[in-house]
Amino acid sequence: MTENTGVRLGAAPGSRGRTTIADVVVEKIAGMAARDVRGAYALGSGFARSMGSVRERMPGAGSGKSVTRGVSVEVGELQAAIDLELVVEYGVAITDVAAAVRESVISAVERMAGREVVEVNIMVSDVKLPDEEDEGEERQRIQ
Repeated sequence: MTENTGVRLGAAPGSRGRTTIADVVVEKIAGMAARDVRGAYALGSGFARSMGSVRERMPGAGSGKSVTRGVSVEVGELQAAIDLELVVEYGVAITDVAAAVRESVISAVERMAGREVVEVNIMVSDVKLPDEEDEGEERQRIQ
């Protein structure tokens, strides 16, 4: 006597179950891909970066910068939409940087998460000037 468990013998392992990807996973992939683009200085507004810098100095608040700062996503079963808030370096062509960030993010999310990226909206919120201190430099001076 055999019991039918609903599993087709010989079925591909990928068809035996469901894979769910959390929004934070796509946020991290998008954040890392955007940061890898030349001319993209940081993600998030100046205020968000300042608050993140304060949080990072607090004991037990986690290590390193938040990869998801400045990134928000909507993830469905097959598609994803991504919003980025970007700070660019002074002197670069903003439209070129935005296009490169968009391409990098789409490629990484589609390859790693298997979701079709339907849109990547980029809001450039600031320009990093050459004479402005980095967050890390300011932190070293304060300590």
